Amino acid sequence: QVQLIESGGGLVQTGGSLRLSCAVSGRTSGRFLVAWFRQVPGKEREFVASMRWSERTTYYGDSAKDRFTISRDNAKTTAYLQLLSLKPEDTAVYYCAAGVGVITSNVRNGAAYAYWGQGTQVTVSS
Repeated sequence: QVQLIESGGGLVQTGGSLRLSCAVSGRTSGRFLVAWFRQVPGKEREFVASMRWSERTTYYGDSAKDRFTISRDNAKTTAYLQLLSLKPEDTAVYYCAAGVGVITSNVRNGAAYAYWGQGTQVTVSS
């Protein structure tokens, strides 16, 4: 089993920044992958970024390129999502997700992840 707990969301002005954290516990060995998704009420969940836990190989969604960065600490206990140059359209609940053995062609598919956190709200004011 894997447990994920997000934190770091909040209210920020346009152009501001936030760093989201996802505390990861449980079995993380093997082909473990951590991802960030976001969702606005009434809209589909959107892939933001993911990282292979051991190799630190990263993948990004179109909305994240050049502004968001996924990373993890050396102890492999926490995943981060650095959000820069935030825009009102970045407002959403951001979820941390994790899975094992997710193939590269499937990293953007939320259904590939077995574990999910409770989400953290990010609100960007104009």
